[in-house]
Formats: sequence, structure tokens, C-alpha cells
Amino acid sequence: MKITKLKTNRFKTNLYALFLTVPLERSTVTKNALLASVLRRGTKNLNTQEKISKKLEEMYGAGFNCGVDKIGNYHTLKFYLETIDNIYTLSNENLLQEGINLLLDIALNPLVENESFKKEYVEQEKENLKKMLLSKKDNKSLYAKDRCIEEMFKGEPYSLYKYGYIEDIDKIDAKSLYEYYKELINKCRIDLFLSGENIEDIKIPKVESKEIEKINIKHMPHATEKKVRESLDVVQGKLMIGLNVPDEDKPAVSVYNTILGGGANSKLFQNVREKASLAYTAGSSYVRRQNFILIQTGIEIENYEKALKIIKEQLEEMKKGNITTKEFEAAKKLITASVNLIPESQEDMIAYYFDQKLSEEDINITEYCNMLQKVKIEDVIKVANKVSIDTIYFLDSNLDSKEAE
Repeated sequence: MKITKLKTNRFKTNLYALFLTVPLERSTVTKNALLASVLRRGTKNLNTQEKISKKLEEMYGAGFNCGVDKIGNYHTLKFYLETIDNIYTLSNENLLQEGINLLLDIALNPLVENESFKKEYVEQEKENLKKMLLSKKDNKSLYAKDRCIEEMFKGEPYSLYKYGYIEDIDKIDAKSLYEYYKELINKCRIDLFLSGENIEDIKIPKVESKEIEKINIKHMPHATEKKVRESLDVVQGKLMIGLNVPDEDKPAVSVYNTILGGGANSKLFQNVREKASLAYTAGSSYVRRQNFILIQTGIEIENYEKALKIIKEQLEEMKKGNITTKEFEAAKKLITASVNLIPESQEDMIAYYFDQKLSEEDINITEYCNMLQKVKIEDVIKVANKVSIDTIYFLDSNLDSKEAE
């Protein structure tokens, strides 16, 4: 395994994270989502979820969680286990070793019956996954965000929904899922992260981790703005805009995004929400690994054209260099403060360094902050002039709305 130890004395707990990573593919995305849920149901040593829960309770109420995530064009099964540090135990128990053993037991030593996962567990988790996918539209903001990404990256791995697709679920049974699990374990990249103060003396079994194929799929921007309009039973319209941004100088792109929509002082918040009163929410986020910015707003449906016009005006203002020193410095301070908060959370710290490992970068938090400080206004203006609108997605309640030409 690729093992990373993040030694820190900020916490009274140890956090262990195991990541199984494979390329993001339509044929496996649903299986991966289902697998994470099935694996937590039982192991060869603890064959029910109740026994796993009891074991966690015996470990001073240790916490366990698992799920899936997509990072760029990769799909990752994530397993987390948290225990108190050994020095706080009453009888010198080795919770560090017990925690690692249990984490690896759940992910790598599953309950198997006749070369198959337990049918009852798989069928129950299939139903749970179906319910979750059917409720996808309940959170309209998240639904609109996912649909915008799906349209922007159509035909590319990143367009895939990380929890898979309901039409694939019935094609999966307990035996075929176990066969796929064996394939996954033989081909996936395996990362183990340990965060805590006393994480040195630990025995970790040898587990082979494969070098997964590096995916260098370049997003092909649309030649003209792609407009998609869709209808659901919504009270508030959801306007999402996907922006193509330059691949180079990511710190400058980060500053650009923060000035554009990264907080209460941003151009989007001030001009779309505060001054024009057109939006309930207005902001943007920068997805570094996939190299795009997503503008997200919640607006009155009849304000679509006005809101879109003002958003485009903000993009043009930044291209013209209309960025004040106050806006620029505030953006850098906001990003620096956010980055400096990463070590305050063990999970955030592990996520940061896993992202670094997966993208083959080696930039620690101090180095990243130093890179941010070197960004100049001129660098941000250069970025602004390379930004283009790729996809405009609007979710409204007009039953006659349809995809725009």
C-alpha cells in the first residue's frame, strides 16, 4: 500500500483513511457506489453490521464511515475510522493497531458465502441505493449543479454521477458484485493515510497497490455557449454556468474565482444579489482537478435574463482589469485563511494530501500559501482574458421549457 503518515499533535484522536481508486467509467460507477455500502455490512471476522458496531463501541466509541467520491477522472471508494489516541485509554489498549486492523478488515476481508457476497446484504443495499438515486431531484441546487456538469462534460468521464445510475442496479447481483470486487482489488490504487500524534509503532500488512493509468483527457470546450433549460417543480430557479479556465497558473485562477464569486465581497454576490437583488444566492467554486469554475445562483425564475446579463458583465469587467486592490487583497486573504484551516481538520488534511498524491504533486500547505502571495493583479487579469462560458444551465418550473438551440 501507499502509506502516508501525517503526524500532528492538534488532536486527541487518530484518523485512518483507506482509499481504493480506479478510473471513472460508466460500466463500473454504479458497482463502486454499491460496493462501499455492501462492504460495511460485514467481514469474515465480524459478519454483521451489529458486530462491527459493537466492536466500535468497545473501542471507546470509535467512528466509522465510508462512501465514494470522484476526483477528476478517478472514482474512489473511501473508508474512514477514527479512534481516541492510545494515551487516553484506561487499560493501555492499542487502539491504533485495532483501528487499522478493523479498517482493513472491512475493506479488504469482506464476508463471502460460496464465492459470493451475502445475497441479503446486497439486495438491501441495492434498494437503499435506488431510493437515494430516486431522491436525487429533492435537493434542487445539487441536482442543477450535477446536471450542469453532466452537460458541460458530456461524453467525458467527469460527466458521470458518482453514485451511479438506477437502470444499472438490477443488472447487479451478489455473485457478479463479488467478481467485480476481486477485479477492483487486483487493479486499483490503494492509499492508506494515518493522522495523529503517536502513529509510528504500527504493523501494517503488505497489500499490493497497482499504479493506475494516468488519465489525461482534455476537456473539449463547446465552440459556442451551450444552453440547457430544464423543468422541475421548483419555487426558485437555479442558474448554473460552467466556465472554462486556463490550465496554467492555478493559484491565479483561484484568486480570480474568489474575486468573482468566493464570498460576500465577491463581484457576483455584490452585484447580482446585493445591488440588483436578483438572487437569493450567488457564488462560484473552482474545481482545480477538472479545471473549470462553476457559477451557482438561486433566482426568481422571471429574473433569468437580467441575472445572466449581470453575471456576464462581471466576467467582462474582470477582463478589462476592473479589479480593485481591495478586492484583490481580500481574495488572497480569504484563500490563505481557508488553506490555513486545513490542518485544523484531520479529514481535510488527509483529503488535501490524497489529492496531491493522486495528481502527482508535492506542494505542502505553506508552499501553496507562498505561491498565492506571489500572484499579482496582472496575473488575474491574464486569467480573466482566457476564461470563457462553456455551459449555461437553468432549472425552472416552466413546463414548456426545453433545451435551447
